[in-house]
Amino acid sequence: MLTIVLSVLGLLTLYFAIIFVKDYMLASKENRLEKPNFLATGAVGFFTNFFDTLGIGSFAPTTALLKQFKLTNDRTMPGTLNVSCTIPVVLEAFIFITVIKVDTLTLVAMLAAATIGAIIGAGFVAKLDVKKIQLGMGVALLIVAFIMIAQQLKMFPAGGDAIGLTGGKLIVAIIANFMLGALMTLGIGLYAPCMALVFALGLSPAIAFPIMMGSCAFLMPAASVKFVKEGAYDRKASMAITVFGVVGVLIAAYIVKSLPLEILKWLVVVVIIYTSAMMFKSYSKPVAIKAKA
Repeated sequence: MLTIVLSVLGLLTLYFAIIFVKDYMLASKENRLEKPNFLATGAVGFFTNFFDTLGIGSFAPTTALLKQFKLTNDRTMPGTLNVSCTIPVVLEAFIFITVIKVDTLTLVAMLAAATIGAIIGAGFVAKLDVKKIQLGMGVALLIVAFIMIAQQLKMFPAGGDAIGLTGGKLIVAIIANFMLGALMTLGIGLYAPCMALVFALGLSPAIAFPIMMGSCAFLMPAASVKFVKEGAYDRKASMAITVFGVVGVLIAAYIVKSLPLEILKWLVVVVIIYTSAMMFKSYSKPVAIKAKA
């Protein structure tokens, strides 16, 4: 079953990669690529995906850095986050699913739920205007910050030693992961809330890694194809983050493996709250009306 799961993930990712690369090459040929600095955006991708592999999550810090250094615009932020982090996260999923033992039914059910949620969510988010994106991401970032603070203060259960779920707990996990998959397309990272869910249901803390990374790996290609086809993402930023993000994942997984992350997590919370405030500030500004010719 694990071989089937990984094979399906590989094929889904290959399909996404073909769509993404074709769109990028066509835009490049037609001189329609966006203007962000490739190396600067790539550095963001390396940094955030490096720490993503260690369990911090990449969406919130990537949003913060892209927003702070004006490397892309708010309108395309959700699509850019999903498209750019897809291949690095799939790589993480392959690494952790093959290393950490988890009940197959629990893993497959939660991955499928997140994927279906993302497919439904992406079609909706891709059509939102910039004001709704700014408001939605401002709220989403505050939710992530609250969950991370609660985790740091040990307000959530510490987890148990189970490697799978059955009965009511499995149903709760499926429904919750469906909702998290839908919300992820708006730019709210799945890692923090999924880790909290895993702990609350009594699963082993180690199980959080294959579940949250596998969930993202399955839902992101499906959602990202929709963003690519809608043109609702920054092509140049996404390619830079993808390329450098893969390097960051490989270094974190096979060379660094672990770091003292407590101080860094508090720093990320501060950055997330700051970025949320910036989103609300942008939302509060009136939309500029272009003069008629």
